[in-house]
Amino acid sequence: MTLSEEAAAGFARVALANIVREYPRHVQHFVSDAAEEMNERKLHPAFYGSYDWHSAVHMHWLLVRVLRLYPVSRMAPRIADALDLHLTPDNIQAELAYYEGSAGRTFERPYGWAWLLELQAECLAMKSRWSRALEPLAVHIAGRFADYLRLSPYPIRAGAHGNTAFACALALDYARAASDAPLEFEIRKAARRWYGSDRDAPIAYEPSLDDFLSPALMEAALMRRVMDDNDFFPWLERFAPQGFATLAGPPRVTDHDDPKQSHLDGLCLTRAWSFTRLGDARASEALIAAALPHVSGGDYAGEHWLASFAVLALSAAALKTP
Repeated sequence: MTLSEEAAAGFARVALANIVREYPRHVQHFVSDAAEEMNERKLHPAFYGSYDWHSAVHMHWLLVRVLRLYPVSRMAPRIADALDLHLTPDNIQAELAYYEGSAGRTFERPYGWAWLLELQAECLAMKSRWSRALEPLAVHIAGRFADYLRLSPYPIRAGAHGNTAFACALALDYARAASDAPLEFEIRKAARRWYGSDRDAPIAYEPSLDDFLSPALMEAALMRRVMDDNDFFPWLERFAPQGFATLAGPPRVTDHDDPKQSHLDGLCLTRAWSFTRLGDARASEALIAAALPHVSGGDYAGEHWLASFAVLALSAAALKTP
């Protein structure tokens, strides 16, 4: 199962609508003064849409990925125009200024950070003009990410935004695309420190209602990329001695319009992405097929983000990262 041009165009249309949709907006902002500017479009002129900052970032990533795969499609001019409008040097400088201010110290850490780095990795992979505009913000966040890894004694094993294995996997894409050896070193070191002695993963406890990531699969997918075969397969035998078969089926969803249950639709897609990276295409395809009917056309609770994860899962095999 791959990302066809027709499907890519459909997802791109969702993203183009979302990145300019200002409301509803979930605002995350540390307020230190009553006189502070609170208008999201002024604070985040590049990433003001798509319900929240991180979703805006990965909707832009979706557009770049679709353009990379289908550079001469009918949607390509519309995508390029939207990216030119949003990813300008001035807009990105404003985003960087936010990060350098009092509200930006831990803003969107680590999930939003990782998606910004993934966006830049995609721009670098297609040698696009937008990578130059994004570079100052990406370099800043990459430095923060390296510090965060170095100073964090424990990982975050949750199945939602805080998950450090998923964040490291995306950041590793950037580190390799940008030849950022210090960041890759910190990712490798943290992954082995956090996860190297893990064994008997509690797979039977997955999922929780908040999960859009599988803690076990995300960890395994990350370790697959930071270990060689001689280290990885013995580690995997200790970590998941019974295998991941119980995670290959879709979770039960009774209300796809509920914001938390829509996470489970995303869980299908990120499980699929993980299985692809672990070499199990059959499990990946079954999970994608279960999730695709719920990606677009439903409540905004899911539509503001699910298309990105559909593109991530559907294009994983075609654009495998090292």
